[in-house]
Amino acid sequence: GVGKTTTAINLATALAAIGERVLIVDIDPQGNASTGFGIDRQARQYSAFDLMTGEVELKDAIVSTNVPNVVVVPSTMDLLGLEMAISDSGDRAFRLRNALSGAGDIIFDGKPITYILIDCPPSLNLLTVNAMVAADSVLIPLQSEFFALEGLSQLMLTIREVRQTANPDLRIEGVVLTMYDKRNNLCQQVEADARDNLGDLVFKTVIPRNVRLSEAPSFAMTILEYDPQSRGSQAYRELAEELIEREKK
Repeated sequence: GVGKTTTAINLATALAAIGERVLIVDIDPQGNASTGFGIDRQARQYSAFDLMTGEVELKDAIVSTNVPNVVVVPSTMDLLGLEMAISDSGDRAFRLRNALSGAGDIIFDGKPITYILIDCPPSLNLLTVNAMVAADSVLIPLQSEFFALEGLSQLMLTIREVRQTANPDLRIEGVVLTMYDKRNNLCQQVEADARDNLGDLVFKTVIPRNVRLSEAPSFAMTILEYDPQSRGSQAYRELAEELIEREKK
């Protein structure tokens, strides 16, 4: 409910709009990122579950979307059983990293993938740990409400544990404030607290509370397709540009 999936699909689309080739890996059993790109559940022959159990290779799990330059490894409810399926495996925390190791060799539309975005489930479980072990960095959507700051501190501890045990190169890409209403004093206070405590880790771009952002998924569209002129669409374009600038630095 903090905007993880909304950020994943709209940031992917915004990156694609400026020429990046983006792979979304949906490891949330609810599969909202897959649905958000219009991938019908019946069309998901393979999913992230099959990828992480080693049943299929990455190239076979990828599904195209209606958005140019964006492809998806979709999710299915099978992911609810992943922890049980690989619980006895010594590499259970490394399954996603191993599966994505050949992503650089995959070409679509004549060019290689330049960004992989992993949409995580809403809890700190084995799926989330797999994402952190596989990732170069973590992008944290922070809802502009008081209790979100408490959840952020727990997430920071988890990231530190993953660094110490499985992925020493993992870094925090940044924190992006979501569902922001500049007329709300609490939103302004949460932003001030986040910037005071985290400094430059907090993106300058904030994602506004925007009705059009909420409407877009019901049409199986990203905000850049549904309403390119909306405040939400503009915010995700700015976030994509800021992300690329950070990568350059």
